[in-house]
Amino acid sequence: MTGNKIEQTTLSNGLTVLVETMPAVQSAAFSLLIPAGSAYDPPGQNGIANALADWITRGAGDRSSRELLSALDRLGIQAHESATLNHLAIGSTCLAGNLPTALSIYADVVKHPHFDEEDFDAVMAGVEQSLLAIEDDPRQKVMFELVRRCFPSPWGQSSEGTLADLERITPESVRMQYRRCVRPQGAILGIAGNVTLEQVLPVLETDYAEWSGANEITLTTGERGAYREHIPHESTQTHIGVAYPAIAYGADDYYQGWAAVNVLSGGMSSRLFTEVREKRGLCYSVYASLNALKDQGQVLCYAGTTTERAQETLDVLVKELKRLGDGIEEAELNRCKARAKSSLIIAQESTSGRAGSLARNWFYLGRVVTLDEVRRKIEALTTKSVLDYVHAHPADDLTLLTIGQEPLEG
Repeated sequence: MTGNKIEQTTLSNGLTVLVETMPAVQSAAFSLLIPAGSAYDPPGQNGIANALADWITRGAGDRSSRELLSALDRLGIQAHESATLNHLAIGSTCLAGNLPTALSIYADVVKHPHFDEEDFDAVMAGVEQSLLAIEDDPRQKVMFELVRRCFPSPWGQSSEGTLADLERITPESVRMQYRRCVRPQGAILGIAGNVTLEQVLPVLETDYAEWSGANEITLTTGERGAYREHIPHESTQTHIGVAYPAIAYGADDYYQGWAAVNVLSGGMSSRLFTEVREKRGLCYSVYASLNALKDQGQVLCYAGTTTERAQETLDVLVKELKRLGDGIEEAELNRCKARAKSSLIIAQESTSGRAGSLARNWFYLGRVVTLDEVRRKIEALTTKSVLDYVHAHPADDLTLLTIGQEPLEG
């Protein structure tokens, strides 16, 4: 599928660098993961990582916010910054020849952000607006709230933050979080495209040399949320969230876990879509996804339905989750494999996708996973191996969260 050369090095300041050379493309991309995500948000200030992701790019080095955006635009750089659970994620895609310049510009972003006070209100307004949008969409809200409850703290903390915590986030608290977290030791830079390590290394060794230190926060796993909870909401609809424990990202049987969830919810022929929506017409939307973290995971399920049919929808949903252990058909697994192979073909053509995968794999596994390795593991899946996983990780220990007029029988 791909024989691209992948190289790895660690700079003297501790930054891990991974480069996949893709000679068949003209573009290049980088993904920089810095351990400063929402899991590191101080207690009572969930949302700092989200604010930091926006504020850090509003002027840096000798460039104002406008000048920084203009410099990126002149190079044709498609930039993106966001907060995830574990990381402040910064990345861009551009023509391969412009990548060294892009990396140099972003060296100023991580080393010398301006954090101008006059930009702070706009930053926080953006954070608030995204949270209000979630509040106005119960379909999104039920899943965000489900994650808060099924994972122990801080692993359930939303990367968007919480409305209740926003008033406690100040300019100085964001600056303090930057000083404590935005450091190269533990950070990972993934690069993919028509570039080589030899081409980018001089810029990295020169422009990132002054960046030093390590994240000063030690994460401690705390309590998880309630197993059963209902959030009252006046509506003719009920939104149902169900979660149960699953596999961690780096586990040996991760792909078996992935396949099991895809049998449940991998397309219009999947079990949940067929049994809950198509045959019975119980809901307008139903799905399941695997949320795998570094050392734990949960299967997250959603169903949106009318108030009158909510209890029946929940009952059928849970029945299908448990029925998975009764057996898996060869045709179901073959459909999963076909979808995965299509995704792999698309992935091998995306420089941004490969840059992100390099960095994520190194974080979760401490090594690079090639597309060929993924393909081999998918092809090696059998109905027996997937069923063995299901029996070892059944749909038990359920977390149930509902939003609507009345709570449901769990």
